[in-house]
Amino acid sequence: MASHRRPKQPTRARVTVLTSVAAAAVALTAQSASAAPAKPSKDEVKSQVDALYEEAEQATEKFNGAKERQATLEKEIGQIQDQVARGQSELNDLRSALGSMASAQYRSGGIDPSLALLLSADPDGYLDKASTLEHLSGKQVEAVQKIQAKQRTLAQQRQEASGKLADLDATRKELAEKKKVSSEKLAAAQAILNTLTAQERAALKDEETRASRAAGQRVDLGDVKASGRAGAALAAAKTKVGSAYISGHEGPNSFDCSGLTQWAYKQAGVNISRVTYTQANDGTRISRSQLQPGDLVFFYGDLHHVGLYAGNNMTLHASNPRGGVKYESMDNMPFQFGVRIG
Repeated sequence: MASHRRPKQPTRARVTVLTSVAAAAVALTAQSASAAPAKPSKDEVKSQVDALYEEAEQATEKFNGAKERQATLEKEIGQIQDQVARGQSELNDLRSALGSMASAQYRSGGIDPSLALLLSADPDGYLDKASTLEHLSGKQVEAVQKIQAKQRTLAQQRQEASGKLADLDATRKELAEKKKVSSEKLAAAQAILNTLTAQERAALKDEETRASRAAGQRVDLGDVKASGRAGAALAAAKTKVGSAYISGHEGPNSFDCSGLTQWAYKQAGVNISRVTYTQANDGTRISRSQLQPGDLVFFYGDLHHVGLYAGNNMTLHASNPRGGVKYESMDNMPFQFGVRIG
């Protein structure tokens, strides 16, 4: 037969130990749950802020592009509206001339019914009818055909203006959206920076300055001298080392990345476009091994960042709000290609 023993009861000492362990576990759990999250280190903050700066720059370049499109559309719309105003004036003159013909014809013995029809309140439906034109004199036919052509031109111009106005409205909405995204990213970056002490923020800034100075000292052009327009652009950009990075700015005292490259080339007497996406097509694309000082260098897959090649694998660029205009190793960013201007 099986034995039916009663289980051994725990001793008082064992109960006391188990109770103490359980209490300690509960206390540790509660302490862990209520503990504040660990403050990120200076390097972690730098990494987070740099990521936000990059996202802000993507939005900034799209903002700059929308701003350029807005200016272009406004100019084109103004030109079309001027053309429409002049065309309407010319149309009024043509109708007046045709009316004068009709008056002269009436005085000389009556107006042709076809001409009267053309001068009525709604002649447009009859202007293309050959049977109507057959009854008119040569001068009258010529006048009517001019009116027809002018009306068609005005209709096309008004339609074109209407389309561009719709594009302008969409562009303005995009402009506001990209500006909002950029501002939000920069504000988030600043909020993270504010978690550091004043001394830690100063240390970060000092690290940026010393790194830029060291990179500038490593620039060794050797046998490849900066010359021509590219050399003049690089020389102009060098005078702006230490200047502030501000989204949407294009000099002379603060810049974003494409604002600096455009400004630098303008000092060299060369006009290039405003944003990275179009600057990438402003010259001849070249490989890394072909780079010469002053060439444009583009980074990231979507080409949202640009700088000037400074020699010895260094770029001179408007980096971000923390670093400003500085020298930096091209290995710090994903290089895509260079562009030689002119």
